[in-house]
Amino acid sequence: MAVLPLRLTPYAWRKLLFLRDLGPTEVGGFGISAHDDLLLLEDISLVKQQCSPVTVKFDDQAVADHFDDYVDLGYEVERFARIWVHTHPGDSASPSSTDEKTFARCFGSSDWAIMFILADGGETYARLALNAGPGGDVMLPVEVDFSRPIPASQEQDWEQEYLAAVTAEPSIEVLRGESQLKSAARVSLGIDASLDDDWLHDPFFYSERLEVSGERF
Repeated sequence: MAVLPLRLTPYAWRKLLFLRDLGPTEVGGFGISAHDDLLLLEDISLVKQQCSPVTVKFDDQAVADHFDDYVDLGYEVERFARIWVHTHPGDSASPSSTDEKTFARCFGSSDWAIMFILADGGETYARLALNAGPGGDVMLPVEVDFSRPIPASQEQDWEQEYLAAVTAEPSIEVLRGESQLKSAARVSLGIDASLDDDWLHDPFFYSERLEVSGERF
């Protein structure tokens, strides 16, 4: 049985890589879908959250504000609140028991939802949960849609979004500080994310179809 992939624009993929690598913790957000294709992520939107290397906890008021902001912009709920995106600092993208509990609790009442995980080592995991009717789960391939335009990088804006939203648990603030120093060093060296720079040479870009964990359909 053929299954449609979860696709990311080059902009959304680059942003997710950048957010993943900015600190030592997990980081999470909502995937923002195209108006004509709910399985195409055009952006990743962060909300205020407290994170550790193994958990992401969204602030309830921040989630409510996220809903209000996108409704005010004219987005349907399906475009901004059905795809939960988060990262894993390790090599495995397989969901933890905490991930499963969070997904069931926060998205179990939706008619459908997707849990999408990107690990530090490059592995991805995407699972569509169908909660209406007979229900069920479907593993999705993950792809970067290179047919979409590749706009200029906005790393400074992304870093500001990260710093405004992500709070690390106290025990790992020192590690995050070290990560920010590395980021500052990259900026001081003039390293950006233009098309000639190293982000397009991430091993994950060697093929337009990416490997995913779990069963393939």
